[in-house]
Amino acid sequence: MAKILIIYSSTDGHTREICLRLQQIVETQNHQVTLISVNNGSTIDLNSFAKVVIGASIRYGKHSKNIYEFIKDNSQILDRKANAFFSVNVVARKPEKNKPETNPYLQKFLKQISWHPKKLAVFAGKIEYQKYRFWDRLMIRLIMWMTKGPTDPKTNIEYTNWNQVEDFGQVISEM
Repeated sequence: MAKILIIYSSTDGHTREICLRLQQIVETQNHQVTLISVNNGSTIDLNSFAKVVIGASIRYGKHSKNIYEFIKDNSQILDRKANAFFSVNVVARKPEKNKPETNPYLQKFLKQISWHPKKLAVFAGKIEYQKYRFWDRLMIRLIMWMTKGPTDPKTNIEYTNWNQVEDFGQVISEM
């Protein structure tokens, strides 16, 4: 049994949902999982965990500044542990962009950090226009229009492949 930390950044809550599912999968393999928002990351002792998994969503083409700061502040500890990183973004809805090596946001992110995650994953997110604030809804609709995605303001589409999430949970358990 390993102690595993899953730390995440979630803009609208979907990355947290993915983390909760990962937690369920990993705990069925008799591991102890702690799930925490990166906003509370400074309160956690990374040395008390055997494995660290970081998940982050994309908003306007970028991961949260808090994720970058957390990784920068902890990269040496992260490198010494079994670790993984996953990105949640709507561009991963496209088959040609749903793998770590083909996802432009993940590739850009990896070039901007000094840490080298040992395991990687990309999960497609979801669109919930009615949940967004006015300007976010407007901007996301514009981005979706440019990328040939859904633009109807009543759209609620979840693109996440939950089998892929469960497979990654198994990878986390076995690393």
